[in-house]
Amino acid sequence: MELKLFSGRGNLELSKRIAKAVGCELGKLTIRNFADGEIFVKFEENIRGADVFVIQSTQPPADNLMELLLIIDAAKRASAQRITAVIPYYGYGRQDKKDEPRVPISAKLVADLLTTAGADRVLTLDLHADQIQGYFNVPLDHLLSTYVIVQHFKDNSILDLSNTVVVAPDVGGTRKARHVGRALGGLPIAIVDKWRPAPNMVEVMNVIGDVEGKEVLIVDDIIDTGGTIANAAKALKERGAKKIYCWATHALLSGRAVERVEEAPLDRLYVSDSIPLRRTSYKIEVVSVAELLGEAIVRIHEGRSVSSLFV
Repeated sequence: MELKLFSGRGNLELSKRIAKAVGCELGKLTIRNFADGEIFVKFEENIRGADVFVIQSTQPPADNLMELLLIIDAAKRASAQRITAVIPYYGYGRQDKKDEPRVPISAKLVADLLTTAGADRVLTLDLHADQIQGYFNVPLDHLLSTYVIVQHFKDNSILDLSNTVVVAPDVGGTRKARHVGRALGGLPIAIVDKWRPAPNMVEVMNVIGDVEGKEVLIVDDIIDTGGTIANAAKALKERGAKKIYCWATHALLSGRAVERVEEAPLDRLYVSDSIPLRRTSYKIEVVSVAELLGEAIVRIHEGRSVSSLFV
């Protein structure tokens, strides 16, 4: 099968970087909106019998998700041999369970939509909850940004690894913090115990672990309004943290998020390019995940294992 790479409009710059990492050009695909906003999609080259990879992050607006579904459906109807949805940011992933009456499990619905549209396989990065993998009845490769974090921090000697603690911004992030700590040479971890009185509101209750006089690295999957990271940084500073860095894979940066980052005692916020930045700041540095995704695409196409990428 011939490998063909296509991109939606959700994150075209990342798609170009991935294509460069793979060593091919993005395929010709027309996407436009009718006057009423309805999306039109057309492949402008033959994909019959091809191994098609469609790159699209599904951050808001919902048009990004709809666009991905239409591209997959068009590829299926154009007789592609296999269709892999490459989703650097899996939108609606935070609605992963029925935690109150009369609400949807939106992450499951999105999985159903993707497979119904015709996706034979899914490649994604740093899902908000591991259980989302079980929502799919097709193979799913869940990459972790740990590979990117470790390489970037080691290559640039950012941390004093002899005096660093990896911090989970909530109890749910403990597993990820441990994973990063091990990959950086067996670093200790600490946990910020937080409480959400309402959606997008955070109150820090306690810090579990010793951070006094330490450099700390907060590790999270999403930064949305910035409340979790800002409050965690303040709590860590109050408990004597020397320097505070943060890695958040998916930078939604809604509302006053950038202002909160700048006001917080953060030395640096590192984010990936899984989502195009709405705004930037002198405190924010983007680290690309294109090489990681590109390598995974090549391995999937060639039928090789991607497990070595799960650092």
